Amino acid sequence: MSRTKSSKRWLQEHFDDVYVKKAQAEGYRSRAVYKLKEVDEKESLLKSGMTVVDLGAAPGGWTQYVSERLQGRGRIVALDILPMDSLPDVDVIHGDFREDDVLQQLMALIPERSVDLVLSDMAPNMSGTTAIDIPRAMYLVELAFDFADKMLKPGGSMLVKIFHGSGFDDLVKQAKASFDKVVIRKPAASRARSKETYLLAKGYNL
Repeated sequence: MSRTKSSKRWLQEHFDDVYVKKAQAEGYRSRAVYKLKEVDEKESLLKSGMTVVDLGAAPGGWTQYVSERLQGRGRIVALDILPMDSLPDVDVIHGDFREDDVLQQLMALIPERSVDLVLSDMAPNMSGTTAIDIPRAMYLVELAFDFADKMLKPGGSMLVKIFHGSGFDDLVKQAKASFDKVVIRKPAASRARSKETYLLAKGYNL
């Protein structure tokens, strides 16, 4: 099957992307690492000894960065529906976070109220139809919120991909009710045309 003009344009843009080239040069698995790196450098998210859960982790750029930052002093669990190559000091779960048995597998690895930071770069397969894509994306955000609500320590944090659209304001309001600080970030590595932003919530209060 021949590529469409839009797919050719995407491929050209991808390979010309400064963050793609930087990730290749620095040995990272994906350009997405620079989104987390920017937020971490501004907000001091990652500290030695933390327990971190990375949802939607494949191919592993964020997990790779967390592993480097913790340097074996802490606990990292990564989960994705797609297969992901192993990383030092990381427990990898291959499964669909929307399924109860996969959630239970994750929760069996870490006691409740033991997580310092929940990361979620989860996104659905996009159809290109906003009325379908945004509700699917928001459902994943809600699942990440529910997980954080069960598992975070008091004072813990969450960084989650969230798309502008229906339900956005309600999720921000929900976060503000449970965390001391809530901000929306659009990292430089997040493409300008994308509806994605990142909700950072710090200081979880039960």
